[in-house]
Amino acid sequence: MKAIITDGCIACGLCEQICPEVFEMKDLAEVKANADVDAHSDAAKEAADQCPVGVIEISS
Repeated sequence: MKAIITDGCIACGLCEQICPEVFEMKDLAEVKANADVDAHSDAAKEAADQCPVGVIEISS
């Protein structure tokens, strides 16, 4: 699986709170360089679902 954050992040930090193994906050949310999305797929999908601006995409 792969996680992508598209343009439009508002830096709310919710994704990092839900799935810190995959997402981190710098100026804006980022996918960690060596994130194992497969191992944390349920939390990553929840972060995508809960994103208030819908900029997180989880694909296989």
